[in-house]
Amino acid sequence: MRLPNTAHTSRPWRIHELTADFRLEDVWALPTPGGPDDFPRLVQLIASGDPSQGSSRVARTLWAIRWKVGELLGWDRPDAGHSPARPMVRDRLPADLRDTRSGPGFHSLPFTPLYLLDDEWAAEIVNRTVHGIMHVGWVPDGTGGYRGQMAVLVKPNGLLGTRYMAAIAPFRHLIVYPPMTRAIGRAWRSLSSHPTPAHT
Repeated sequence: MRLPNTAHTSRPWRIHELTADFRLEDVWALPTPGGPDDFPRLVQLIASGDPSQGSSRVARTLWAIRWKVGELLGWDRPDAGHSPARPMVRDRLPADLRDTRSGPGFHSLPFTPLYLLDDEWAAEIVNRTVHGIMHVGWVPDGTGGYRGQMAVLVKPNGLLGTRYMAAIAPFRHLIVYPPMTRAIGRAWRSLSSHPTPAHT
């Protein structure tokens, strides 16, 4: 479910001090009910996922088109979008966040983890079109439990990035994110019904 921006901006996340020059694009509630100590499982689940292999055929097609266009035009090369005028967030983390865990690496998506705290995790992506941050938080659900919450923050790279973000906005809101959040929920329920056995 998409949430108002205040669901993200009203919380005392550390990410706010790092993203004053980014635009908050979306905030989504994740169907991942749990307890106060379950956040690391959600982080691992998201890092290991591949939205391009989701159950929605339309969403899979859009992901495939995006990756193919990016490959042909060089949007996703390691140096794409990098410049002294666009410093990486990871290069300006405050000392206390640099000394924390960054969290797990991504299996399929070109994100770089920034930091992992007890209730928030952030990762960064830079390419020819955008400089983006994915922020995942662990928030009270109002019934005594907790759930995940994901925010997407973006800084378009020039005119190309601005046009790209405008062009994909309807697809993100209607086709990409709703099935992706549902897939996270299904994976979470499966994970919860098959807990990792305790070591003896």
